Amino acid sequence: MSEKPDMKEIKLRPQKGTFRRVVKTMFQFYPVRLPLVIFCIIFSAAVSSIPSIFMQNIIAVIEENWAFGSWEAAAAKIFSYVIVLVVLYVLSLLAAVIFNRMMATITQGILAKLRIKMFAGMQKLPIKYFDTHNHGDVMSTYTNDIDTLRQLVSQSLPQLLTTGIVIVTVVCIMLYYSLWLSLVVFAGTAVMVFITKKYGGGASKFFIKQQRSLGKEEGYIEEIMNGQKVVKVFCHEEECKEQFDKLNDQLCADSRQANAYSNILGPVLNNIGNILYVVIALVGGYFVLSETPNLSLSGLPFTIAVTVPFLNMTKQFAGNIGQVSFQINSVVMGLAGANRIFELMDEQAETDEGYVTLVNAKEVNGELVECEERTGIWAWKHPHTENGSVTYTRLTGDVRLTEVDFGYEENKTVLHDVTLFAEPGQKVAFVGATGAGKTTITNLINRFYDIADGKIRYDGININKIKKADLRRSLGIVLQDTNLFTGTVMDNIRYGKLDATDEECINAAKLAGADSFISRLPDGYDTYLTNNGSSLSQGQRQLIAIARAAVADPPVMILDEATSSIDTRTEAIVQRGMDALMKGRTVFVIAHRLSTVKNSDVIMVLDHGRIIERGSHDRLIEEKGQYYSLYTGAFELE
Repeated sequence: MSEKPDMKEIKLRPQKGTFRRVVKTMFQFYPVRLPLVIFCIIFSAAVSSIPSIFMQNIIAVIEENWAFGSWEAAAAKIFSYVIVLVVLYVLSLLAAVIFNRMMATITQGILAKLRIKMFAGMQKLPIKYFDTHNHGDVMSTYTNDIDTLRQLVSQSLPQLLTTGIVIVTVVCIMLYYSLWLSLVVFAGTAVMVFITKKYGGGASKFFIKQQRSLGKEEGYIEEIMNGQKVVKVFCHEEECKEQFDKLNDQLCADSRQANAYSNILGPVLNNIGNILYVVIALVGGYFVLSETPNLSLSGLPFTIAVTVPFLNMTKQFAGNIGQVSFQINSVVMGLAGANRIFELMDEQAETDEGYVTLVNAKEVNGELVECEERTGIWAWKHPHTENGSVTYTRLTGDVRLTEVDFGYEENKTVLHDVTLFAEPGQKVAFVGATGAGKTTITNLINRFYDIADGKIRYDGININKIKKADLRRSLGIVLQDTNLFTGTVMDNIRYGKLDATDEECINAAKLAGADSFISRLPDGYDTYLTNNGSSLSQGQRQLIAIARAAVADPPVMILDEATSSIDTRTEAIVQRGMDALMKGRTVFVIAHRLSTVKNSDVIMVLDHGRIIERGSHDRLIEEKGQYYSLYTGAFELE
């Protein structure tokens, strides 16, 4: 299994503006609570910075009364300082409790809202997006990237705000008491910033690479889990293990390098902070003993009352600089995760310029009139901007393709000049080798992809003018690869029409020939299915998918090799149900077995994106062309 290159790996750093967008999103979701949280953080951080002021005042009182021994007056002053400090600490504790409790609600609320926006946006993405993106990597956005954003919002940002407030407050206090000692602290801080930039930058790069590697590994695991039967059938376990080891080794290498940088940073910064503490003690002691003139806003001389609080502020300042350094990796990882989240949210949604809608209708005096109840008659509601009038066209299932060209990629055309029509009630079959363009034509009819050139008309209306949701609502489709969702059998059948009654679902199952085996299940229609209905056979799963299409009761059906996974005996049962299902409808059949298309009104033989033969079974047999060779060769197209 070759590894598909990911061009996005080139972008190892979050895009500019990601941080601003994260903050903007937070305020957008919680415009009232978030400012209150910020106020509480600022208050709590400011209170944690001011003990040095009280310490200086208390030491000054002690020094002042030391020579005179007037301890009663000193005790009263010290007690008043302590009371004020206790009150501030109590208020700070209350603010911390408020912001922590509110931050927990805000964090989970933001993540929940982002998941909702991501999922809602994902539902609007074109099919092409899911064809070109690893599903496991997309899942990683909902799990790993959301978790890194959680750490950023709940821990890193509050910590950074707290640290920033503390640093600014401490710097102001230090400058107030002594410029000379402040310069010594700033010199040590410059060394810390240099080391942080050198080692923190390296860690950031590898933490982002770690996120990329983790997404790729999870995508590969999901792929192998889904294809486990194929892996075992072809004894591909060792090759899969080698590929996984390769991805895992890359993840391990990125994680090891990221954590190596990160683990070096902490001890280095802590020891620089300790050295700085010792340096301030020595320099401060020298200034006191030498009676060096102090340059400060306070006008206080160098004394023990200035030097001792400065030691506390130095420890606090260095510690908070270290905290900023420790948070860098979490911030970078969080922004990398946010970047991937925003990339998914910003993916171009499927465009829809349609304005013609599908409505229920009834006939009144020979004219179609829109109504709320289901009458069995559907009509296209076509508003006209020229004169403001509205016309209704009965949905009959007339589908016509005229000179259609299409390519999944630019300059790589896979359909060439395809022209065909299906009149109401006709059964049109497509046959041809794999890659001939059979499924591509049906993908164009329901506008999973848009054509490059030509026209597709539905009941005489260009399908580009029909809203995609209404267009697809008029089409029933049974795919070769069946998808059953977690839930009961009844739930899966009702997926075709959410307001269908149990009776309608059971009738649809009988029509498809599925009622017999469903009734024999442990809980019948209430049997709970998981893991894409893995407890059922492939044929049984396909029968449920056919019943799901039947309950929708659409006027046009697309059967994409719908009986390809059903054995011959089951096929006979299904074919009877299919014939009843197709009666009175326009049907497009992609044929896996030529025996299933003999009764088609017209058969289209495709080869390399071109229709090379068309006609009924008997006519094509008479012409003795490629269809004749395929049919008489007694082998299946695939």
